Amino acid sequence: MGHHTFDADGADKLERPERRYRFLSTEELLWALALSSEDIVADLGSGTGFFTDDIAPHASEVYAVDIQEAMHEYYEEKGVPGNVELVTTGVEDLPFETDTINAAFSTMTFHEFASDDALAEIRRVLAPTGRIVIGDWSATGTGENGPPLDERYSADTAADALRDHGFAIEHQFSRPETFLLVATIE
Repeated sequence: MGHHTFDADGADKLERPERRYRFLSTEELLWALALSSEDIVADLGSGTGFFTDDIAPHASEVYAVDIQEAMHEYYEEKGVPGNVELVTTGVEDLPFETDTINAAFSTMTFHEFASDDALAEIRRVLAPTGRIVIGDWSATGTGENGPPLDERYSADTAADALRDHGFAIEHQFSRPETFLLVATIE
């Protein structure tokens, strides 16, 4: 899996609330993250910062992590909140100290970076009480939205991958097109 990243030329499509919130709402993401105002958060595959902007007011610091510099350029033009730092890297090579991130989340990008190296890196940077929230396109979906079905994970497969890297699944929800996982360090 992880066949390709979202084409930055279509970044405007990532800024459509009527489409984005249809598959994951801000309220649901905030509930899953269970943040305190002191938390340090990493948005993995942040793209244009659509969901980063929603989370920033509820955290001390947010790292918007994306492998594409073009996405960060788009975000800079849009306006980056003062407590958000743009980090251009792949998830398998996060530049954070061990055990320093309180929460990490991925919105519709897990299928782009999921690998043993990336999951081990997420596990490394999360604090002992940290959590990871993954909302992504489901392999059991129709394929009418999002990436092709053969590039997606099912909720069960994604949950198993997290368990294999030392995470305990707290919540797992499947929907017609997407799934949501909330996991903590075992």
